[in-house]
Order: sequence, then C-alpha cells, then structure tokens
Amino acid sequence: MVAFAANSLFCRLALKEGAIDPASFTTIRLASGGLALLLIISFSHGSQLKSVFNLDKSTALQGGALLAYALFFSIAYIGMATGTGALVLFGSVQITMLLIAYLKGERFSLLQWLGFGMALGGIICLLLPGADAPSVLPAVSMIVAGIAWGVYTLLGKGVSAPVSQTGKNFLFASLVVVPLMLGTLLFNYQQVTWQGSLYATLSGVFASGCGYAIWYSVLPRLKVTLASTLQLSVPVIATFMGWLFLNESVSTLMIIASSLTLFGVAIVISARKTH
Repeated sequence: MVAFAANSLFCRLALKEGAIDPASFTTIRLASGGLALLLIISFSHGSQLKSVFNLDKSTALQGGALLAYALFFSIAYIGMATGTGALVLFGSVQITMLLIAYLKGERFSLLQWLGFGMALGGIICLLLPGADAPSVLPAVSMIVAGIAWGVYTLLGKGVSAPVSQTGKNFLFASLVVVPLMLGTLLFNYQQVTWQGSLYATLSGVFASGCGYAIWYSVLPRLKVTLASTLQLSVPVIATFMGWLFLNESVSTLMIIASSLTLFGVAIVISARKTH
C-alpha cells in the first residue's frame, strides 16, 4: 500500500511543475518497472525468465488494464492534488471490485459492511474539507484509472507465477505505449527534464515494479472484498506523503478521518479471520 501511495507522490511531483508530460512519464515508468522486474526474475526466478517474453491473450488483457491505469493516472495528476487523486482512484477501485464480486456471488457480513462503511466514510471526511474540487478531465481520467486498476487486480487473482506475469504485463504495456511517447516528443508538446525522468524511474522501479510484484504475490491468498478494502488505506498514506513532501496541510479532522479509515480496514480484516 505504501508503494501504491508513492506512485501518487512521484507522479504529482513530476507533473505538478511540468517537468514531464503524461505519456513520457507513463512510458519511463512502465519501461523502468519492467527492467527492474526482469532483474528480480533473473536472480530469484531464473527458470521463469524465458516465459516473460511469451506474450499471450492473458498478458494482453492484464497488460492492457495496466497500461490504461498508468496512462490515465498520469493524465489525471496534471490537475489533482496527491490525496484527492488517491481518493478518486481508490474510490473507483472499490466500486469496480465490489460490483464484480457481487455479480460473482461474494457477500460482506454485516460487520464487514460496517467496517467498509467506516473506512470509506473516513476517506470522504479526510479529503473533502481541505481539497479543491478537481476539474472534469482529471476527475474522469482518474475514475477510468481506478476502473482499470480494479480489473487488473481481479485478473491477478488467478495468476500462478505472479512475478513473471507482472513482468510480462509491464513488457506488453511498455511496447504499446512507446509510440505514444515518441509521438508526444515529435510534436514537442512537452520537454522531458531529468527531474521528471527521475521521478518516473523511481515510480517505475520501486513503487510500480517491486510494489506490484508483491501485490500480485499476495492476491491469490486474499478474497476480493479484503483486497478491495485493504486499498482504502492508500489515500490516507498518500495524504501523509503529500503533507511530508509537498507541504500539503493536515488538519485535526484529517487525523481523525485517517484513524477512522484504518480502523475500518482492521474491522474488515478481523471479521474475515473469524469466518
């Protein structure tokens, strides 16, 4: 969850001052994340290295969802604060995952619904008081990113080799997005600075490549409702990072709302263990 929140921070740092354009940020992020995963696989899962280059229909689905998330995520952060973006993103993730889980027959217990409601209510209280309402384009872009990430998460639940599959997803997404970056540079819509490239690389290697490999590794052990609710903690972490690195204000209400969110997440987890 810390890695997910760090992506919001790195993306906002890069795009806030116009240090890089969304297409270039996305390309560098995915490419560097893919290279990091190749190194991880070569050292810890050497036998799976060749399979990374065998792209199939499953990879196209997962890689496509990853690309949609990463690209629209970058577009949205041109005009959204760190915490606000995380709220819209993971609010969309929850709706997507819970709707699909409901259609598949999974249900919350009454106590889990209570915990989920507390967590979601905490997020709403956390950011509404001090956050400016985002404009339409960033908001819609982040909603699309949230839907794509929810789909990507659900597709990852059936993966038998999570690290190598994540590498394949990054490879596929990188190959598709490269022409977009080249087109952006060709028309000189935005200069790519070393600061923007650095933030994109940090996002790709640490927050994306390593973070997603860990997430895909634990997903098979989680129910959809639990995986969905765990991600509710990301806006809280992102808000803290925004305060720490971007001087975004944190009020007493934010602290209370953060505590409410984390307590709600704890209820969902503990209620699951008792079933």
